[in-house]
Amino acid sequence: MSNYIPLFLMLVIAFGFGAIMANLSKWIGPKKPTKEKLSTYESGMEPIGTTRDRISIKYYIVAMLFIIFDIEIVFLYPWAVTFDKIGVFALGEMFLFLALLFIGYIYILKKGALQWD
Repeated sequence: MSNYIPLFLMLVIAFGFGAIMANLSKWIGPKKPTKEKLSTYESGMEPIGTTRDRISIKYYIVAMLFIIFDIEIVFLYPWAVTFDKIGVFALGEMFLFLALLFIGYIYILKKGALQWD
């Protein structure tokens, strides 16, 4: 059990340091609330309407498609960096991956997911 004492000590110090740093500005920072400081801030614009407004589902579909394709493109970077070491088999695998990516892109185009009304 004595072998774990340094580990527990390190965890206590790490959590303590994190808690102190997270609350430090709240404890010692200036506290002069004004109307402008307490107002809602969204991208530099005053909020218009309520939070209950309905948003078109197309917005969420395009956002999800962007994230999906963006993450898939990220997989190309490690492949490109190690291209000279991984051989011909990985080249074929990457062409298969890109073909599936392209098929998915054609599918969403045919379904009209990227068409704005």
